[in-house]
Amino acid sequence: MARLGSATRAAAELHVTHSAVSRQVKALEASLGVRLFEGPRSRLHLTAAGRELLAGLAPGFDALSEAVRRVRVRAGVTIAIHNSLAVKWLIPRLGDFERRHPDLTLELSDLPVEAVRARDADLVVRLLDGPRLLDPDVHPLAENRIGVVVAAGLEDRLAELPRLVAASHARGWMDWEKATGIAVSHDRTRSFSHLHHVLDATVSGLGAAVLPWHLVVDAVRSGELVAPRGFIPDGGQLVAVGSEHASAAVRRTILWLRAQGSGEPASSEDAK
Repeated sequence: MARLGSATRAAAELHVTHSAVSRQVKALEASLGVRLFEGPRSRLHLTAAGRELLAGLAPGFDALSEAVRRVRVRAGVTIAIHNSLAVKWLIPRLGDFERRHPDLTLELSDLPVEAVRARDADLVVRLLDGPRLLDPDVHPLAENRIGVVVAAGLEDRLAELPRLVAASHARGWMDWEKATGIAVSHDRTRSFSHLHHVLDATVSGLGAAVLPWHLVVDAVRSGELVAPRGFIPDGGQLVAVGSEHASAAVRRTILWLRAQGSGEPASSEDAK
């Protein structure tokens, strides 16, 4: 619950009811004599005591989970990944994985927006930036690049189109303008829940969006989308997060993911 920020999301991950999670938290708070969480139900955050307790307990729980994963006989690798990246990038490539690794099965689980770790997964695959890229269990797959994309045929109307944004990643336009120094005028903004909704809306001609290369690579290569101003590095990386002592199956999966992620546009012109 501390990791996910919601009793509802914690209950879903643990396969128990919301009330069961709430009761356990209240029982723990009563036993310790301190409040561990505060804030509205939909956006809980840790108190100072909660943060102190989490710092002490998290390494132990992570060590237990890792020990269980390492001794369990498994024929597959579980990847926790954001819905948008799964739907638009990873799932279309699973056939290639199965042809190359017929003895392994990739299982996918949903990754909360801000999460970098998932205890029930062998790997977390996501876009990441900042100091966390230096963590020893972060395996870079590819440089992240972002660009303004529109449906084919609308590139000359870029200034007229609404900006499309995702509530789960609202900073895309700001990141692109900061990196390029270019401001694209706009009169309207339309918001969607997730990046893959924004991508589908862009393909449908509803507006222009700033999206990462790995999310749009297939649409750009198929000619559905164009990037009038190419793609530029934003300082982030597509990464796989997993143990330094990963199993052979996980290491093979990381190598395959890196090969899939290497399809960057060689230059801005290649992305148009």
